[in-house]
Amino acid sequence: MTEEVQFCLDSAKEQMEKVIKHLESELLKIRAGKASPIMLDGIYVDYYGAKTPLNQVANVAAPDPRSIIVQPWDKSMLEPIEKAIQASNLGFNPQNNGEILRIIVPPLSEERRKQLVKQVKNEGETAKISIRNARRDANEELKQLKKDGVAEDEIKEAEEKIQKSTDQFIAKVDDILAIKEKEILTI
Repeated sequence: MTEEVQFCLDSAKEQMEKVIKHLESELLKIRAGKASPIMLDGIYVDYYGAKTPLNQVANVAAPDPRSIIVQPWDKSMLEPIEKAIQASNLGFNPQNNGEILRIIVPPLSEERRKQLVKQVKNEGETAKISIRNARRDANEELKQLKKDGVAEDEIKEAEEKIQKSTDQFIAKVDDILAIKEKEILTI
């Protein structure tokens, strides 16, 4: 196998691995019943005119499975942080005591569990699309290599390997989704 074809295969596989890592990090943000500081990772706060991640303006901790505490380093940031959390569409209503924000993570209702499962499936579908896009890009690259004079047998073999990788990564996405769905639906 020529160096160019091998590079194309490695590049496709690397893209697919990145998709899996991204999916896993996105699924960490979807709560499964217990509180975790990661749940607030996607929240940005208006910090003196700049959108700043919450964990860069405050200490975020989960002292127990039912609550999250947000302690800003600058007390004047309490209100902007509170507004950002409320606007984040996570369904949290922080309690402000003048020093910290306490977020009580309510137990998931059956309806909310179903919404979260739907959200997990959407993330999974997005990941599968990204994997298929990586396959398409690799196949386009192989077609270009074929035009540049690489043997047709080698191109066919590479396309089969890319398809095999695609199938493996899509199966991996399905496994990850099944685990997360079970985690969400378990009371």
